Amino acid sequence: MSGVHALVLIKAETDLINELAEQLVDVPGIKEVFSVAGQYDLVAIVRVRENEELADVISTRVRKLRGILATETLIAFRVYTKAQLSKMLDLD
Repeated sequence: MSGVHALVLIKAETDLINELAEQLVDVPGIKEVFSVAGQYDLVAIVRVRENEELADVISTRVRKLRGILATETLIAFRVYTKAQLSKMLDLD
């Protein structure tokens, strides 16, 4: 899996969480959005080709949506999937 992978942790206005989740999944580069419990309200999974594209998704698209109070972005160094781990460990 090449490219840039990131998790965007989002604090949102409570009344707008569902609406924001629906808007976020329509943003190019955002592959999934989870509604979560805890310090944050939503987590967006982002997969793009380059860092510049990630910066655009977050600063130009995500942070400008009405109801977003704050974001924190975690950039993945490596991505592990079940298929990759099975190959590494010879598990089938």
